[in-house]
Amino acid sequence: MAIEFNPSRGTTLGVEWELQLVDRHTRQLRQDAKEVLAAVPELSEGRRPKAMHELMQSQIEIVTDVCNTAGEAVEDLKRSLRRLQEVVEPRGTGLACTGTHAISDWRDAVYAPVQRYAELVEEMQWLAWRIQTFGVHVHVGVTDREKVIPIVNALAAHLPHFLALTSSSPYWGGQDTGLSSSRAIVFGALPTAGPPHLLADWAEFEEYMSTLLRAGTIRSIKEVWWDIRPHPDFGTIEVRMFDGIPTPREVGMVVALSQCLVHQFDQQIDRGYKLPHPAAWVVRDNKWRATRYGLDADVITDDHGSTAPMRDVLYELQRELEPVAERLGCAEELAVMTDVLEQGSSCERQRAILAEGGTLEDIVDATLIELAEDRFVTSNPNRGSGHSSA
Repeated sequence: MAIEFNPSRGTTLGVEWELQLVDRHTRQLRQDAKEVLAAVPELSEGRRPKAMHELMQSQIEIVTDVCNTAGEAVEDLKRSLRRLQEVVEPRGTGLACTGTHAISDWRDAVYAPVQRYAELVEEMQWLAWRIQTFGVHVHVGVTDREKVIPIVNALAAHLPHFLALTSSSPYWGGQDTGLSSSRAIVFGALPTAGPPHLLADWAEFEEYMSTLLRAGTIRSIKEVWWDIRPHPDFGTIEVRMFDGIPTPREVGMVVALSQCLVHQFDQQIDRGYKLPHPAAWVVRDNKWRATRYGLDADVITDDHGSTAPMRDVLYELQRELEPVAERLGCAEELAVMTDVLEQGSSCERQRAILAEGGTLEDIVDATLIELAEDRFVTSNPNRGSGHSSA
């Protein structure tokens, strides 16, 4: 099976951001994506819609056009965001994004009226019923298909970094799971999800996809939901590891990080270097460490089992990529990594609110503020206001 790859003209960008529809009074998710999308036909209709359904009616996904810089991608998302806010606010609805919603129960979800989602639910059953989760996907262009698999393999070493920076789903159905990212577990349970298979080259990727199709495991290669995967139609590598991201500035951070890494690996290939190829067990173990401990994880740094604190590794990674970010015009966005390391990931910010006596409803309010005002909320926004719970 030959899989055509439409090469990009460079490390161009595309971003998908899955948003929650939140009732401002109850703080529960609202299952009315169909009505909201109908109110914004300029975004939701046409050949390339910029706002669309996701699996559940509590979700709306907004997507960018092809962009060149992280800043351009964030501004594209903000335009769609502003238009949606004009529609949802009169309905008493707010927009937020975390990997899971702190208090809503997945059993209350309503599925979107999309045929392929109905087919997914029929096939996956309980695994799909629970997927009331939210994430951010970043596409980065690649100029040559022969570079794709080596870069995917190299990026696999960064799965824990991507997840730790964005971990935002400690709560599931009103309970603290003890994890930094419960979304990674819920979505990762799908049979074709999880870390990418570390393949040798594009030919082996084609053969593997052919095998899955022959076996009836998938009907299309789009049903391979790896944490990082080739996207041949777009000519990109798609990074899908990020938890739901609450603020536009953090979205810009992960877009910059993704672009810098792909660009650096692309340049290293051109210079004749062999890219890193982590052992599969290291990739799996590190993903679990980030899922459980987030930024407090000790991450495995080589195939011999050496470890280092995640925060130290991320500080070093940021410094290493700063020259690349300067060349790509995303230094400001990459620098948000420092803010996250100092002020905490969304998971840590949420738990801080509860630790000081706040409620899960206060946490939902904080996430609404974070998205609307593009700032971190590290303490209870309702403290002393007299309405700290619904």
